[in-house]
Amino acid sequence: MLSTLAIANYRSLRNVVVPLQRLNLITGPNGSGKSNIYRALRLLAETAQGGVIPSLAREGGLQSTLWAGPEKIGHAVKRGQYKVEGTVRKERTNLRLGFAGDDFGYAIDLGLPEPSISAFALDPEIKTETIWAGPILRPAAMLIDRHGPVVRSKNEDGDWQVLAYELSTFDSMMTQFADPRNAPEMLSLREQIRSWRFYDHFRTDSQAPARLPQIGTHTPILGNDGADMAAALQTIQEIGDPNALSDAVNDAFPGSSVSVLNVEGRFEIAMHQHGLLRPLKAAELSDGTLRYLLWIAALLTPRPPELLVLNEPETSLHPDLLPALGRLIASAAERSQVLVVTHAPQLIASLEEQHDCNSITLTKDFGETKIVGADRLDIPVWRWASR
Repeated sequence: MLSTLAIANYRSLRNVVVPLQRLNLITGPNGSGKSNIYRALRLLAETAQGGVIPSLAREGGLQSTLWAGPEKIGHAVKRGQYKVEGTVRKERTNLRLGFAGDDFGYAIDLGLPEPSISAFALDPEIKTETIWAGPILRPAAMLIDRHGPVVRSKNEDGDWQVLAYELSTFDSMMTQFADPRNAPEMLSLREQIRSWRFYDHFRTDSQAPARLPQIGTHTPILGNDGADMAAALQTIQEIGDPNALSDAVNDAFPGSSVSVLNVEGRFEIAMHQHGLLRPLKAAELSDGTLRYLLWIAALLTPRPPELLVLNEPETSLHPDLLPALGRLIASAAERSQVLVVTHAPQLIASLEEQHDCNSITLTKDFGETKIVGADRLDIPVWRWASR
């Protein structure tokens, strides 16, 4: 389980260290940085897939994602005695992302290349990557260290050995050197990150894949687009927890049940509702009902991930459904670490009823995201590797 998430210079997250527990709730007004937390976590997940640089490019490049304010904001500026002005930069351009748990920690530092005539002069480079043992980065706890093109690992005797001298600056060591013999920690951490799952705004329009019959195959993990919802629900029925599925449907829609129709190998859901003479198929369901069934398929997965991240799951749902959704999310948190980004009061109230809910409220201060009410004693200790 992750205990700390650290982000520096990513959009409004100039320097944010977030304490994490089993069930985490990120709230705050619009523009406070909730979506930036979600997107930063997705960027971290891309390191294990080799896609962190392309992901930055899709966001407009490193320059578009960097903190846009000054390096330092003095007390006089905050009191209104002086206006915010740019100064000569003293620190190197960097975007830093990292996390830590009881077993391992990982951090990556991205920056701009040295001036050159290359056409890729604005393409970000991976400056450092570090893996360490335990929750805090210390020299003695370092296990794998990457500086520029050189990657080193510490062997059983505590001596450093070089894994690579010329790793490309656009390649993460996580995808190039997950060696079970020389770097087993990297392999373990990579597979842990690859198990993370992100769900964000399922499609429910008339042409949404979830409304159409699909070829049915065993589906222990719901796809991001929800196209395989019927197969995922059938998989829960056969190798998951069918009672939990039945209870989740009845909790949200009293007296209702869901079955899966199989027509020549194509699966389609049928929802039986009290008072109707026939079941409704996916194409006939309201957007909110279909979206809720998608959340059931995602959260009752027979293959729970290490980390499950949900971005505004309340979208298109009637407020009356949000308490049931909160209970469904809390149930998922018994098997996975969960992080929920939301601003829906009913969902917030439902989740905060859970005794182990870690509620984090964000705010903006001079364009910078801050955690409301956090002081130095609340924030976990975090150290970045030097370049």
